[in-house]
Amino acid sequence: MIIKGKVHKFGDNINTDEIIPAPYLVTTDMKELGKHCMEGIDASFAKKVQQGDIIVAGKNFGCGSSREHAPLAILGCGISLVIAGSFARIFYRNCINVGLPILTSGEIHKNTRSGDILEVDLLKGEIKNITQNKSFQVSAFPPLLQEIIKAGGLMKWYSLNKQLESRK
Repeated sequence: MIIKGKVHKFGDNINTDEIIPAPYLVTTDMKELGKHCMEGIDASFAKKVQQGDIIVAGKNFGCGSSREHAPLAILGCGISLVIAGSFARIFYRNCINVGLPILTSGEIHKNTRSGDILEVDLLKGEIKNITQNKSFQVSAFPPLLQEIIKAGGLMKWYSLNKQLESRK
């Protein structure tokens, strides 16, 4: 799975209230949540994002509450991948559950700027900063998690596998 997009860069300790502020938690509609993504930090963020863009952040991305609304908002605004120095544990799992690919790398945060174009191969764990002509190696996204992401999240993956089992 290869993802290519423009970088939107954030710092450390970005919490779920900043990703999707509490007043918008009355829905789980991704597109509606996406209109308010990162509004707690940058009110115009969702208007800047183009489909396929990538968030690069520092340490402890997604800290705070365990709401699944945060990764839904990120997907809903068009972000295709989040790369961070580290993730809050529950946020990491919620991303997989809703089908948002994420990678851990502190090196990428140090070596990218907002606006850079990245090309990421999740299978190989390769990240190319096209803008700066630099390449980085990270841990590849595990095969099972790739299946879950490809299916669109954990529940869709489960349903798909359940259907396949029933046909045997």
